[in-house]
Amino acid sequence: MYSIFNKIKKQMSKEFTILGYEMEKISIFFGFFLLFWGIVISALSQSDSITSYIPSFFGLPLILFGFLSLRFPSRKKLLMHIVVLFGLIIFLGGLDVLRSFPDIFSNFWGDLSKIMLVVTGFFFTYLNIKSFIFARKKS
Repeated sequence: MYSIFNKIKKQMSKEFTILGYEMEKISIFFGFFLLFWGIVISALSQSDSITSYIPSFFGLPLILFGFLSLRFPSRKKLLMHIVVLFGLIIFLGGLDVLRSFPDIFSNFWGDLSKIMLVVTGFFFTYLNIKSFIFARKKS
């Protein structure tokens, strides 16, 4: 009985997971979230500016590289490093909201999108770094 639990524990701890999902799948989910956010916010704000689609533009590479890392496991390390680079860019891009102070939300939808990018970009980058640390400890 003890060996069965050890075998299950060993299989479960091969990959870093969040709510049972590996980081490749989290990257795809986050990419789709960003894609839909850009589309929905652009529609709600009735914006004619292409900049309202910036979250969508960042979501597309996350989806692409997430799928590629699932498809090509031998290239997973490289592809996930590219994903975390995009996560960091998303976080840093969202910091542009700091330029809006003290008149924050004078452009409500734009500032809301930037705050979303800061918060989710930070959290996504943090999870990726935790995943890299986990993988390093396993090797």
